[in-house]
Parts: sequence; structure tokens; C-alpha cells
Amino acid sequence: MDFELTADQRAFADTARQFAQAELAPHAAEWDREASFPCEAIAKAGELGFCGLYAPENAGGLALPRLDATLVFEELAAVDPSTTAFITIHNMATWMLGTWATGAVREQWGEALTSGQKLASYALTEPGAGSDAASLKTRAELVGNEYLINGSKAFISGAGSTDVLVLMARTGDANSGASGISAFVVPANAEGVSYGKKEEKMGWNSQPTRVINFDNVRIPANHLLGKEGEGFKIAMKGLDGGRINIATCSVGAAQGALTQAQSYMQERKQFGKPIASFQALQFKLADMATELVAARQMVRLAASKLDAGARDASTYCAMAKRFATDAGFMVCNEALQLHGGYGYIREYPLERLMRDARVHQILEGTNEIMRVIIARRMLDGDACEVIR
Repeated sequence: MDFELTADQRAFADTARQFAQAELAPHAAEWDREASFPCEAIAKAGELGFCGLYAPENAGGLALPRLDATLVFEELAAVDPSTTAFITIHNMATWMLGTWATGAVREQWGEALTSGQKLASYALTEPGAGSDAASLKTRAELVGNEYLINGSKAFISGAGSTDVLVLMARTGDANSGASGISAFVVPANAEGVSYGKKEEKMGWNSQPTRVINFDNVRIPANHLLGKEGEGFKIAMKGLDGGRINIATCSVGAAQGALTQAQSYMQERKQFGKPIASFQALQFKLADMATELVAARQMVRLAASKLDAGARDASTYCAMAKRFATDAGFMVCNEALQLHGGYGYIREYPLERLMRDARVHQILEGTNEIMRVIIARRMLDGDACEVIR
């Protein structure tokens, strides 16, 4: 078991760190303050391959292992978790399109998405179907050579500013559950697609979030991903990677916060000496670092399991998402506490990192749902021998 990164992996991480410092760091606070979506910066990330890290090569992607993708996302998120989180969602949707789309759809959208010239949203959640995603009600009916789509989606990242939607809709009857769900590629500007107001959020302000309504939206039948009835399985495969991505964004945010805290402790003086000299604060920093390293290794383990196609990869992804997002938020919160009143003002990045990291405990499946996934597996007879 080798925990060291290869030369290529270190090069990916170094490139991402340099990009983050040059293209994200100078603007992240402004994007957050103005709630502006940095399409140009995302396109520049696409020039380096960051918009198609694990998408298949025949869609213009790099087809990297998920482990390698985490190295890039962590470095970006250490500076700007909000923008990075959207890039990870775009990567997930692009991978799904590149993997399951027909040749014609892949040719139309693949390279445009992997290059970052066009952007994608992932549309699963509905106003009445969040944790219970299999109960979604948006319908897609085959009429001749087209699908007719009606319904709505909620909390969709990038909605109103992206070019294509990877959509989950019901093709079976109302009681068909997960087996009646199919996946589709829908042009974001198709007739009958409309968008609600941009949500005002606690964090993630550099990416818009809106409701999407579908009113008799027509798409060609070849915009189906995979086969009818496979949509929920496709969505869950996407979310295994998505959970690693969001966990990585928490690790990155925590790393950024820890770095800020370590520097501040040596600069800030109270009672005539640096606060780094107080043992209580040293212990706090030690616990933050320990939790962060544990979270990072769990994320990388889960990514390796997913890359290997391990039987229990989904369980490890759920574990990594639960642990890393909780630990990441804790580290950001403790770093803010170490800054005292300065951490609470926007001159320092701590409050932004904490606000952005908080939602990671909710999306891509709440951490309560992650516990359900893990517990179900752990109640199997062989779990204690296999999940180790």
C-alpha cells in the first residue's frame, strides 16, 4: 500500500495550485460578494483539462482516475470552494453524458463541455423529492421520435447560466419507483424550459441556483442516456463520484482554512506573545490537522475503490462524504475561532470558506442519508470482514 503520490499526480496538483492562485484567489471574494458566475475563469480551467478530468477520451476528456481528479479539486477548493464545487458538478454531468450518450449527442456536446466552452447542470432534485430521489415526478413520454417532458427541478447548480442539463425523469408509471426513471440530455435553452429566481444563499454564491420548469419540452429520442429505466442507476453512479468530489471540496476548504490559521497564530500577539505559544491553541491546531489528514486519506481511499470497481465502492464513497464534509466544516469553523473577531469579517477568507463548506453536509445526499447507506451495508453478514 503506497500513500505517496506519483510524479504525474504531483504535477497535476501543482498545476491546479498555480491556477487557483492566479485565476481564483484574486477574485473569489468578489464573486462571492457580487454573486457572479465566473464563466471565463471556468473556461480557463477547461483549457487545462479541469472541466473533463474523468470524462472519456471519445468525449474530449482526460479519462483520469477519480483519485487524480481529487488532487486537482482539492487545490482549487483551498482557494474557492464554491467555484470548484460547480466545476466538480460539471465534471460529473459531463462524464455521464460522455459515458452513456449516443454518438450523435456525444459529438454535439462532448468536446464543448470538456473544454469548458459550454457548461452542464445536473438535474435530479425536485421540490418534493430530495433525499427520496426515487419518488421524482418529472415525466418524459415518448411521442413518435421525441420525448415530451413536463415537471420541475429544484436547487439546480448553474441553472439559467449553463448550456445543457443532464435530467432524470420518470418514463414508467407513477408507482414504478427507481426502475421507472430514465436519464436525458436536454439543451438548457430548449423551448418550454424556464427558470425561477436566483436563490439567495448562505454560501456557494459564485454559482447560481434556481428552480427549472419543463412545460411540454420536446427533445429527440436519441437524447436518452443509456436505456429507458436505467436513469436512476446512472444517477447513482454519477453521485458516487459526486460524493467524492464534494468531500474533496471540503478537504480543500479545510486545507485553506488550516493554512490561514497556522499563519495567523504566529503573527497575532496577545498578552505579549504570539498566540501560537498557548498550548490550548496548539492542541486545537493539532486536532484540526489530524482530522484533515484523516479526511483526505478517507477520500483518497474511496476514490481508489471507485477506480478499481470495488464491490463496496458506494459504501466507501458514502463514508468519505460523511466524514470529510463534517470534518472539513469543523476545521473551517475552528480556524475562524482562532482568528477571533477578525475571522468573522470579510477581510479574511475564513467566513467565506466556512459558509461554502456548510452546504457540503447537505448536497449529493445529506450526511444522514450517507449514514443510512453505510448502515444498510454494515448490517449484512460479511460487512465487518469486508469493510475494514
